[in-house]
Amino acid sequence: MSTPPTAALASHHTPLGPLTLAATDDALVLCAFDDREQAVARIARGGLTVVDADVAGPAQLRIIEEAGRQLDAYLGGRSRSFTVPVDLRLATPFSRTTVARLDGLLPYGVTGTYAELAAALGRPRAARAVGTALGANPLCVVLPCHRVVGSGGRLTGYAGGVAAKRFLLDLESGRPAAPVSL
Repeated sequence: MSTPPTAALASHHTPLGPLTLAATDDALVLCAFDDREQAVARIARGGLTVVDADVAGPAQLRIIEEAGRQLDAYLGGRSRSFTVPVDLRLATPFSRTTVARLDGLLPYGVTGTYAELAAALGRPRAARAVGTALGANPLCVVLPCHRVVGSGGRLTGYAGGVAAKRFLLDLESGRPAAPVSL
């Protein structure tokens, strides 16, 4: 019987608050506002065993460190995209399809509504399902679910809170990003 693959878990401090990162040897599987307990449960549901970063393998640490560098550059306004390899195994099939297409449908600095995203995905009546799929995004910030807003441009729920969503949208629009109170 083989041992399940592992994912190394670490916390990365950002202007949005701490983000929990997890990586396999090959890719980032989690970038979330989850606390440790939530992250461990989510990772276990994805068929991975959690290890702490202090006992992680070198490949896992490289992915986590690269994700941290890219998050810092992005949140500092020095980068507009992510190149760290990602793996959506922690997402449901519909969530996987939805979040994987976000950056192509809504590039940096562009927002769209849940209804517009549902229509672009070929499911025009699935705005609510799109919202649920985005709420389960295992790779917040990296896969930009923050770019999806309510009808009329209303800021609606976000895993990191509406203040974090506002920060990200302001950053991408070139407006001064208001600090997020932690």
